[in-house]
Amino acid sequence: MKRHFEDLQLGSIELFCLAAEAGSFTAAAQVAGVTPAAVSRSIFRLEERLGSRLFVRTTRSIRLTEAGRTYFEQCRQALTQLVEAQQEVMGAQSMPSGQLRISLPTTYGHHRILPLLPAFRARYPQVSVDIHLSNRNIDFVAEGYDLAIRVRAQPDSSMIARLLEDARLVVVASPDYLRTAGTPQTLEDLDDHECIQFELPSSGRRISWLFNVEGKEKELFAQGSYSCSDDVLGGVTLAKHGAGLFQTYRFIIEKELADGSLVEVLQPYSGRSRPFTLLYPHGRYVPQRVRAFVEFLLEYRQQWAGA
Repeated sequence: MKRHFEDLQLGSIELFCLAAEAGSFTAAAQVAGVTPAAVSRSIFRLEERLGSRLFVRTTRSIRLTEAGRTYFEQCRQALTQLVEAQQEVMGAQSMPSGQLRISLPTTYGHHRILPLLPAFRARYPQVSVDIHLSNRNIDFVAEGYDLAIRVRAQPDSSMIARLLEDARLVVVASPDYLRTAGTPQTLEDLDDHECIQFELPSSGRRISWLFNVEGKEKELFAQGSYSCSDDVLGGVTLAKHGAGLFQTYRFIIEKELADGSLVEVLQPYSGRSRPFTLLYPHGRYVPQRVRAFVEFLLEYRQQWAGA
């Protein structure tokens, strides 16, 4: 295999990443145990080799250029993999360790994943967990995430996708609403009801309601005076307080169905679901902490399938 790097260049890359993370040559020098001038010279040599400026420098601060930001994200990931590979070979990773960065949808995070994290850390105490709760799509490389869970994940050859569950959908309303507006018996009855809408945060498009009709799948767009976006729990709260009907995931309203604050309707047309998928970057080397978390979640897949 042809050599692409000298030892000196690898050291320059490491100093560059330290400076980018700290936002300062001086801070990077303190971490590395060298002088700020040595950091500056090292990064200057790296810029000469690349033929591109990595930092915009002023008398008070430094900031990454666009090229520098792209280079930093790639280098940080590569250096992390080198360190972890070295630790694993040396036996230092007999137990997974390091920080695990996870991006979760708000509803799935609160009801499925967050309750499990103490058990995960009890099993792997050397792993710390950084959690991002949001329904927006993320950039794995640019934002430094290890894993994400998404609903209706699109095919992507750069990602490994593992199905966690097909989450069952139900239509619910409060007893007060049903006493006032009546209980719908057929899908046609939805035209006479307030149907709370949920909008996709990425596009602002209202999502359809899904049903089974005589063994065939049916999709329809119900109408209503209320709509919410980003957090499905907003629709649940509206439904609990009598605003109308709402189609949502059964797993997030089990408590409300049990205590009677919400009632399932249109049961003959139920049975549809939406998939929640675990995603992580495709690569020859997957950090041990990521593999451990994937296997940990997959232990619950059968349990969720029966919910």
